[in-house]
Amino acid sequence: MRVVVVGGGIGGLALGAGLRRRGLEVSVFDRDTDVAATGGYHITLDERAQSALRGLVAPETMRRLLASASALRLRDRDAFWDRRGRLLGRGPDLSGDAGIDVDRITLRMLLAEEVGDALHLGRTVSDVSQGEDGAPRVLFTDAAPVSADLVVGADGTHSLVAQRLAGGRTNSPAGITGFSGRTLRTDLSPGEQQRLGPRSGLAIGPRGAALYIGFLDPVGNVALDAPELRMSITSGPTYIWGAMFPESPATDPLRALRDSALQAALSRRFREQGWAEHTLEVIARADPHSVAAYRFNAAPTRATELAPWPAGRITALGDAVHATPPTAGMGAGAAIRDAAALLQHLGNVTDGDTTTAEAVNQFEAGMRRRGSEVLSLAMRTVRLILATDTTLGAAATAVTTPVLAAAARLRHR
Repeated sequence: MRVVVVGGGIGGLALGAGLRRRGLEVSVFDRDTDVAATGGYHITLDERAQSALRGLVAPETMRRLLASASALRLRDRDAFWDRRGRLLGRGPDLSGDAGIDVDRITLRMLLAEEVGDALHLGRTVSDVSQGEDGAPRVLFTDAAPVSADLVVGADGTHSLVAQRLAGGRTNSPAGITGFSGRTLRTDLSPGEQQRLGPRSGLAIGPRGAALYIGFLDPVGNVALDAPELRMSITSGPTYIWGAMFPESPATDPLRALRDSALQAALSRRFREQGWAEHTLEVIARADPHSVAAYRFNAAPTRATELAPWPAGRITALGDAVHATPPTAGMGAGAAIRDAAALLQHLGNVTDGDTTTAEAVNQFEAGMRRRGSEVLSLAMRTVRLILATDTTLGAAATAVTTPVLAAAARLRHR
């Protein structure tokens, strides 16, 4: 069996690593020319995602990941604040949580090493089709077509493969524009360092504005104490933050800005909505080159509406099928679980127990259930944030506390 994977993000590389480790012929194509040149800042992997990953990569690679990851169990409980920085409540106790946070670049580099020379960078896919013999073909903008026994689209939210299969887009805007950046804890004032602490948190204000602040420390809060294996690009306590505004004529122009211009405009937008100056310090003191804008996209939450095509020798996984807003912190983990599930079903094909089409059919059924679960959690949190558009005002504490408590329960479910 020869498998071609379109897309070298987390899901595509995880699948490529697993296929190669099982001795199957695989090629992974990605338009990026450098695996370290990737968007996003950090990824949360829960126990299920880590278990799936263990079946895809070598034990030593898993050890290197843990040695480069920040353990949730070593963080303080999450905090929830209003726009003035007043504490509204705490999240659940994390001392028994097996989850980890890891830089996206670090995880992508580790997976790329596992894929090895089966990863082909700088290759842009222009189309997928089937030949007269029914074999899938992948077409490129600047190279000869490649045939395979199975083609898997792991090409993200704007997946060409999934759109060809579905006959149109598989997701739509979720109603929120996001902004993100990285800020070293030591660059903040002593007061803000103490308020934010070694924890993640969420501040929420009126008109649907929110600021998530994630804490990442793969040295002080390392999941596995093995400095000789560490390769994280983050070398000290860092806040990876994400700002959120409902899409509107007032916020849409921000998406066209970059770096320090976006940083200043973002701070100004929060300030205009009455946020306290000290709560915006994490934005103002961020690395300007890390500040970026992006759009929240979401696939339908109903399982029956995901992967709406007949099973065959072309399929897709991860955000290509179940594009998930980051509000559940589970999108990348779901893609890894997809990859592990597909590898398991393909094992039945190579053992002669089933056909490729039936294996893909069984895989897609499970993927629909996984995608629906993750999407439901993420979209419930999106709706909770957007609900503050009209309900928050002077009674912010009374209204926000139960909203954020519900969001915390969803995130740590």
